[in-house]
Amino acid sequence: MFGAALALLCLGTIAIASSSGQYAYDKHGNASYFLTRHMVWLCVGGFAMYCGARTDYRFFRKHSYKFLLTSLALLGAVLLIGSTINSAKRWIFIGPISFQPSEFAKLALTIYLADSLSRKNERIKTFTIGFVPHLVVAGLMMVLLLVQPDYGSAVIIGATTIVLLFVAGARISYILGVVLMTAPLAYHLIVGTPWRLRRFLAFFNPEAYADGVAYQLIQAKIALGVGGLTGVGLGQGKQQLGYMIEGHNDFIMACIGEELGFIGFAAVVLLFALIVIRGVWAARNASDTFGCYLALGISIAFAIQALVNLGVVLGLLPNKGLTLPLVSYGGSSLLLACYLIGLLLNISKSAPPKVRSTHKKKALANKRKQRAVVVCES
Repeated sequence: MFGAALALLCLGTIAIASSSGQYAYDKHGNASYFLTRHMVWLCVGGFAMYCGARTDYRFFRKHSYKFLLTSLALLGAVLLIGSTINSAKRWIFIGPISFQPSEFAKLALTIYLADSLSRKNERIKTFTIGFVPHLVVAGLMMVLLLVQPDYGSAVIIGATTIVLLFVAGARISYILGVVLMTAPLAYHLIVGTPWRLRRFLAFFNPEAYADGVAYQLIQAKIALGVGGLTGVGLGQGKQQLGYMIEGHNDFIMACIGEELGFIGFAAVVLLFALIVIRGVWAARNASDTFGCYLALGISIAFAIQALVNLGVVLGLLPNKGLTLPLVSYGGSSLLLACYLIGLLLNISKSAPPKVRSTHKKKALANKRKQRAVVVCES
């Protein structure tokens, strides 16, 4: 897991250096502006990963409600004192440093769900105790995110909650009922908001919106098409020369696809798959139920955000404005992603030391048993 995360961080840094140079020079007069800032955040993120790996994850269980209330307060504060960038009020600036409360909210919700689900056990099957409270908390967060607006983060929080409830044993009828009830609301959010409607229509007919909301998508398709199997080479991409605006953010995979081709694109997908698989392994072998749900929630959030980002770049999903964890340029998003990797390493490290040897002993015992049966039959 650590090796896969380190590879993604290195690959993302190289892609940011390649994709942001022209844009940084045009906007700030310094071609290495974004790369320098990213390197600073990378160092802070490395320290955060170390802290996450060294701090006992059970600490969060004792303070789960404090983290939850703090995240809700920050989501409310950003609507009052936050800065508006690209028609969205998602950032709080403290001097030269900015952060997105939505990133902290993802961690706080996962901690709350892991704590609550581990305490309720069989009561998770009940509607009033095991289902409604978790849905209310997640719904409140989603409402605050939609007001910003941050539709992508709201989708991740909602999907993570539903998947964790399903894994914990909530009745499928409850989950299907919630999905059916939220469908009209999702339809209203899309049709009732002009810019969301344009994005949705551009998903089906991007050429009609080539000069507007579909501009980035078309440039991404051009980049991926030019990249082919092996790519044009590092630093040789043409879309970064003023065509792909802010390509170091949400559409950084277009840069990787152009310069490293399908091979580089597939390598990133495999690295994310490895992180998710090892995260699920850590959840399965966790020493307690809280660690199991926490590792599983983190892995689910990683998987959903990566899939949504890749789907947007490939034109399989409407644009959501989500970064690619560990790869895209960012401050608070990169910091949180590194810290979550540290938490997964922490949970994996806390697994009973004889888990792997126990599995081997069971497999060996089964083989011996099968041999004994064969001998007896012969």
